[in-house]
Amino acid sequence: MNVLVWFRRDLRVHDHPALTLAAGIGPVLPVYVVDPELWSQPDTSARQWAFVAESLAGLREDLAGLGAPLVLRVGDALQVLAGLCRRHGISRIVSHEEPGTSWTQARDRRVAAWASDAGISWTELPQPGAGCAACPALPAPALRGIAGAEPGLIPSARALRLAADPCPHRQLGGRARGLELLDSFLTQRGESYRTAQASPLATERASSRLSPHLAHGTLSLREVMQATAARQAARPGRRWGGSLARFQTSLAARERGIAAPNAERADPFTLAHAQPDPFDPARLAAWSNGETGLPFLDACLRYLRATGWLNARLRAMLVSVACGPLSLEEQAVGAHLARMFTDYDPALHWPQVQAGALGSSPRLWNPVRLGRELDPEGAFTRAWLPELAPVPDALLHDPWRWPEARRRLAHRYPEPVVDLQSAEREARARLRQARLSAGFAERPGGLVRRSGTRRHPSGQLSLPL
Repeated sequence: MNVLVWFRRDLRVHDHPALTLAAGIGPVLPVYVVDPELWSQPDTSARQWAFVAESLAGLREDLAGLGAPLVLRVGDALQVLAGLCRRHGISRIVSHEEPGTSWTQARDRRVAAWASDAGISWTELPQPGAGCAACPALPAPALRGIAGAEPGLIPSARALRLAADPCPHRQLGGRARGLELLDSFLTQRGESYRTAQASPLATERASSRLSPHLAHGTLSLREVMQATAARQAARPGRRWGGSLARFQTSLAARERGIAAPNAERADPFTLAHAQPDPFDPARLAAWSNGETGLPFLDACLRYLRATGWLNARLRAMLVSVACGPLSLEEQAVGAHLARMFTDYDPALHWPQVQAGALGSSPRLWNPVRLGRELDPEGAFTRAWLPELAPVPDALLHDPWRWPEARRRLAHRYPEPVVDLQSAEREARARLRQARLSAGFAERPGGLVRRSGTRRHPSGQLSLPL
C-alpha cells in the first residue's frame, strides 16, 4: 500500500511518529504543500517563510538519505494531495495533527471530506510530547520511496508574493541548527537561564532560542524534554539545577498550551472582546515601527523587528501596552506580532494575545517602570534607540521630562503618542468593563471570576524558550 506523509509543522525525520507509521505500511511519498493562500494570510511573513524554507532544505536532504526524497508542490493543498494520490496510487495519508487558525482548520475539513469521498484513509497523529516522555524518541526510519515523483523547487518569498521583510538577526532554520542550539544551551548557555530572564540583554544568550524549532517541528518537544531531563539527572551543579528546573516548567507549559482543546483557543481574526473606538491607525503604525515616544517599548519593538524574537515578559508588555494605554485593536496587535515572530505558533500565540489584551491581573504593564527595572543602565534601550544618546541616564526612560528634550530631540525622536498616566486610567476602566463582560463579578475585594465561566489562558506569549 502506497502511503503519502503530509509534512506541516513537523519538519524532521527523527521522532516523527507519522513517518514511522507510514514506513511500516508500505512505500512512502513524503510531501510538503506550499499553499499560496496560507501565505497570504495576515499572520504570515517572509521571515517565517525563510525559516521554513531553510528547514525544508534540511528535511529534503535527510529524507533523501533515507531513500524517499521530499516532494514539494505549490498550490491548493486539496488539489495537490488529490493529484498526487491519483498519480501514485495512494490509498492512505498520514500526518501529525496541526492545531492552528480557523483557516488551517477549514482547509483540513475540506481535505477530510475529499479523502472520505475518495475512499482514502487519513490518519492524524499527535506530536510526541511529555505524555510519552518515558518512551524513547523514535529514530529516523528506513524508507521505501515511490519512484517517478518530481521533487519540485522550494519557492522564494518573492515567488510567494510576500512583502520584503528585512530581519538581519533572524535565527536560521533547519534541524542541524536546532540541535546545535539544544547542545549549547544544555552544556553552556543555560546555566543562567533562571536569572537572566530579567535582563533584555542577558536573555538573548541565556534563553534556549529553541522556540522557532519547536514551532516548525525541526525538533520534537519530546526530544528536548528528554535531553533536558538527562542533563538534570547528571547533576551539573552550581546554578544549573534551578535553571534546568525552570526550563522544564516552560516546556511543560508549552505542551499544555498546544494540547488545549480548540474551544479554548482564540481565533486570530474573530477575537470577541470590546475594542477601542475609534481605532487609530496612525498610533498602530507608531507602535509597529517602534516610534511611540516610550523608549523601552520602542527598543523592544525595534529589537523584535531585527531579530524575530523576544523573551516572554517583554512580549507580554508589548500586548499589554498596545491594547491598554495605546488603545489599539487586539486583532491588529496580534497579527503584527505574529508576522514579527519567527517562532509564531498560532495554537500558542493567539490565546496569549487574548489573555494579554484582556488582562490576567488588575495590573497593566508600564513601559517606563519596566524599563527602569529591567534596563536600569539603559544599555539595551540605547543600543536600539541611538537617537537618545544625549539624554541623561536618569531620564532615559521618560525623556519628555528632560528640559532639553524639545530642543535636542526635535525631529529625532517623537514625543509620546499618549499621556501615559491618563491613558492608563482610561485603560483600567476599559479593562474593568471587559472583565465584567467576560465573566468576572464585583466583590468587596475587587473583581473575581464567576464560577462556571471559562478561564482565559495566561502565561508566555508563544512560550519563547
